[in-house]
Amino acid sequence: IGVIEKANRLGISLEIVNPEEFREGDGLADQYGFGQAILKVLRKHGVTVVMQNGWLPRTPKIVIDEFSNRIFNQHPGPLPETRGMYGVQPHATMLYFTEMTGRNNGTEVIVQRVHPEFDEGVIVGRAEVPIYLHYDTPKRLQKRALKVEHSLQIDVLKQVVDGTIKETPQEYHYMESGEEYVLKSARTEARKKFPNG
Repeated sequence: IGVIEKANRLGISLEIVNPEEFREGDGLADQYGFGQAILKVLRKHGVTVVMQNGWLPRTPKIVIDEFSNRIFNQHPGPLPETRGMYGVQPHATMLYFTEMTGRNNGTEVIVQRVHPEFDEGVIVGRAEVPIYLHYDTPKRLQKRALKVEHSLQIDVLKQVVDGTIKETPQEYHYMESGEEYVLKSARTEARKKFPNG
């Protein structure tokens, strides 16, 4: 993980809770044990707000409950259009969707409250990312969007500190009525080309 290398380079101490250490014989994670290990580290350091940036494992419910309304996750695409997608998949989906519809409204990155189900949390921050049709590839779009994600993370944390955070509902911002099949095709193509995220 790049952040581990960066922290080591900068001399920042880390405590790592590896979800792989909590896999059971059936391949599933022991959510309770994983959650207890996470809580132990967070409590030790007096953490009051959690930002999950680049986090892929399912967050144990006991962690969500303890940090109710104070645990956030970033997502690299609009929700619900790119729900359940990660890595370059959301960027590919939105690029393909734009190409298929011929309508360029760009895309966005979001920050949401963490929910026990993936990508179901209430959105508390969003930032637009333009799509340049004759230039962008999914990976170029991903690289440009990452810079916007970093700024959005800081903005949301400032809002948490100031007490000005606002929730917005998840609703389709990019797909118009009758375009469900187009979005499904774009999602299918993105997953086919980028099966590992």
